[in-house]
Amino acid sequence: MKVIFFSTKSFERPLLEKWARKLSVTFTEESLHCDTVSLARGYDAVSVFTGDDVSAQVVVGLHRAGVRFVAIRAAGYDNVDVMRARDLGMRVANVPAYSPNAVAEHAVALMLALNRKLFLAREQALDFNFTVNSLIGFDFKNKTVGLVATGRIGAVVAKIMHGFGCRLLGYDQYSDPQLTSRYQLEYTSLETLCRESDIISLHIPLSEKTRYLIDKKMIDLMKPGVMLVNTARGGILNTKDALEGVRSGRIGYLGLDVYENEKGLFFYDHSQDMTRDELLAELMAFPNVVVTPHQGFATHEALDNIAETTLANLRAWSAGDASPHEL
Repeated sequence: MKVIFFSTKSFERPLLEKWARKLSVTFTEESLHCDTVSLARGYDAVSVFTGDDVSAQVVVGLHRAGVRFVAIRAAGYDNVDVMRARDLGMRVANVPAYSPNAVAEHAVALMLALNRKLFLAREQALDFNFTVNSLIGFDFKNKTVGLVATGRIGAVVAKIMHGFGCRLLGYDQYSDPQLTSRYQLEYTSLETLCRESDIISLHIPLSEKTRYLIDKKMIDLMKPGVMLVNTARGGILNTKDALEGVRSGRIGYLGLDVYENEKGLFFYDHSQDMTRDELLAELMAFPNVVVTPHQGFATHEALDNIAETTLANLRAWSAGDASPHEL
């Protein structure tokens, strides 16, 4: 089987090569979209990342190029038109459980950094300003944490925040009785979660139903000064509404590892060019906003798991078998 890996990052290539035995692989830093789909001609499979465009038009282009398999190097697949691929007889697989700890721990890291004002503390310390007046935070103990989705990642966050002594609320289509019995997590409506939570952490997949799930209506229900953290997908949060929430003080702390307009921005170095996203720049100008570049997955363990599972999916197809992770 011949495979081309789109959007290959330098940090993942050695791991992909390690697990790529018995396959003919090509790596390109180019992202997949309508103008680059021709690069897939002559390959049996493509592997794509979160910023690649695998919409219906691109899927058709891949099919015409002879591609029959799409291996996603991520859990989320909102950037892939899976139904169109199926209609054309193509097979698609993802990496559903590479390391929930990686993303969950990053979400909690954002909470801690925001609460204890770690970035401001570092800036002050670099100026040899060791005053504490501007660095006052709060105890997590006895605070209410609302988890929007309690799947693999949300469950790990629940475990961590229970360890801090927090009250836990959950919003999910499916409840997990183990989270209720182990950590006393209470399932409730999204509206109730927004009203009662001091900290809200988003872990829900992006779909047409969840796009802008958190908008002005939901933000207006939140406690004044609420902490909101998104390590799921950018499109779940209406960024303009979040900006207004920060301006008004309704959102007292905002931590983002994802951004709805991150495509072509995150994972690239724009420090020396004129690429600027005005909405994001305005948001980041607030001292109570922390933005990280979609790095929640970026641990050694998670990257190795992603590479191993992606190549396992491809080897299964190469052997004529079904992958256990097909969508």
